[in-house]
Amino acid sequence: MAKRPLYLLAYDIKNSKRLQQALKIIKTWATGGQKSVFECYLTDADKQALLTAMKKILNTEEDRFFILRLDTRIRVHVMGMAVEPVTLKFFYIG
Repeated sequence: MAKRPLYLLAYDIKNSKRLQQALKIIKTWATGGQKSVFECYLTDADKQALLTAMKKILNTEEDRFFILRLDTRIRVHVMGMAVEPVTLKFFYIG
């Protein structure tokens, strides 16, 4: 299996209903995160599906959604009780 790039997703959504919908969508792919920032390993198809789903619920006048591809060649440094992201050998979709 090809390596999936690691992305950092962050959002600021004003409406609580849209916020819950966004959280449900993002947790489909999230491997870690907290509150409104998540780490996700995404293929190109996964990324397009995520963006399509988010576009359906976001209000571009009020909400913000940010996706950033991270360079996995650089070692991740964590502070406090944080846990380094783990590349899984497989993903369960069920």
